[in-house]
Amino acid sequence: MNLAVKDIRHNLGRFALTALGIGMLLMIVMGMGGIYRGIIEDATLLVDKAGADLWVVQRGTRGPFAEVSRLPPNLVDRVAAVSGVADSRKFVFHTIQREHGGKPLRMAVLGLDWPTDRGEWLPLMAGRPLAQNHYEMIADRTLGLELGERIPLGNDTFAVVGLTSGMIDSGGNGLAFFTALDAQAVQFDLPGEAIRLERAARRGRADRIDLSRTQPPLLDRAEGESAAIPAIPPPALSAVLVRVQPGVDPGAVASTISGWADVSVHTREDERQLMLAGPVEKAKLQIGLFRVLLTIISAIVMALILYTMTLDKLQSIALLKLIGAQNRVILGMILQQALVLGTLGYGIAYLLGQRIFPRFPRRVILTDSDLIELAVIVLGISILSSLLGMWKAARVSPNEALSG
Repeated sequence: MNLAVKDIRHNLGRFALTALGIGMLLMIVMGMGGIYRGIIEDATLLVDKAGADLWVVQRGTRGPFAEVSRLPPNLVDRVAAVSGVADSRKFVFHTIQREHGGKPLRMAVLGLDWPTDRGEWLPLMAGRPLAQNHYEMIADRTLGLELGERIPLGNDTFAVVGLTSGMIDSGGNGLAFFTALDAQAVQFDLPGEAIRLERAARRGRADRIDLSRTQPPLLDRAEGESAAIPAIPPPALSAVLVRVQPGVDPGAVASTISGWADVSVHTREDERQLMLAGPVEKAKLQIGLFRVLLTIISAIVMALILYTMTLDKLQSIALLKLIGAQNRVILGMILQQALVLGTLGYGIAYLLGQRIFPRFPRRVILTDSDLIELAVIVLGISILSSLLGMWKAARVSPNEALSG
């Protein structure tokens, strides 16, 4: 006689609900690990996809994804002149939130160094790369934008010419790709009144110096456009991406550039580790704690369920002992029931996860190693949770079969 088979035959509804409940608990445990893998993938996505050997950022900062980094645009030419550098290109990155279709639209803006970088490396699912220096954008499908749709940002309107898939930043925001100039225009866009007040303030400051009295045209220049004033620099870059020549040691190039007083240099692996050691590390600890708690809860729930099932069969267990069945046979039956319940729960968790996880707002990545690890954990939970029922079954006296 197999207790698990007997339970399924005579208590199909209860056993199915029990297996479903265990499966949903295990699905959450499985999803926690997948969410952590997804966070890592999102955090390092641009570092891996950009194809840069070195990241040049503002001195003392950890890069554009960890904190604000400001670099002058002419740094691209300075870096390109370093021996061993194959090419260098602009990189602009920031996050904005606008209103679109009556709903908030939050996107991570990434500026490409057009025409060197048109976005050919992006995984396009529809459309094309950027074909002109202004007024075009490539959007990730998670932003909910349609191909050909026109989006007003600042004083300009941008047409969606391409759609990507899976391009998300570490915060879960969909990426939108512009040319570097357009990305800067969006980042530093100001209302007309703010521009007017700034020009008036510049004229007031110029009016207070002696030079403006001897050269009155300076006052007119002070209240002109910022781009026409030599002393005011153009919009800053977030980073400069460097690709070294084949056969050249990136460390040697990084050592040369690091000697400059205004920049810091990180290799691709350094940038990855800086990302993982920052906000991702805290997410790892938090998700890990939830996984441990849910695993413990799953073990407790399974133990109580198996104990309850054993209580329902005390009369049958006593009868088995009365007719000469050994304890190891009865305890083996309870262990089999626990293993069947754990196996069904794991299978339900996997099947439900395949249906539900793709609908999560954050990416959920299930790796083979994580699935094997969870299977081993479920096996351990099944064995441990059966101990309480086995303990109760071992204490049943054969005489109890006659008392019922």
